[in-house]
Amino acid sequence: MRAKRLFDAGETVTTFTGEAGIVIPEPALSAIRTRTREGKRPGRFFAPGCCHHPDYVIQVPVLFEDGTYDVMRAMNIRKAPDVPEQKRAFLQGLIHERTGQGPRGQV
Repeated sequence: MRAKRLFDAGETVTTFTGEAGIVIPEPALSAIRTRTREGKRPGRFFAPGCCHHPDYVIQVPVLFEDGTYDVMRAMNIRKAPDVPEQKRAFLQGLIHERTGQGPRGQV
């Protein structure tokens, strides 16, 4: 039985400042951490050692449009199903690029 999560991998979200991002899947998280820098946005977890294994309930890893990622507090992001398809495809391409699965745009 799978644990209940507030946010699923691949779901688009926005921060309270309006920045769009996509929830990073668990298998891709380690690759993205090694190839991408943290954005250090407001609303992220910042205590040392707190986020090695995000639970997707309170700690949600998100890749943003500018190519940075942060493990965000769930209370500071919200689901955004109305993100334009072009932006969603760009974010999916970023995940594929950062995980070594192919260039941007190839899904």
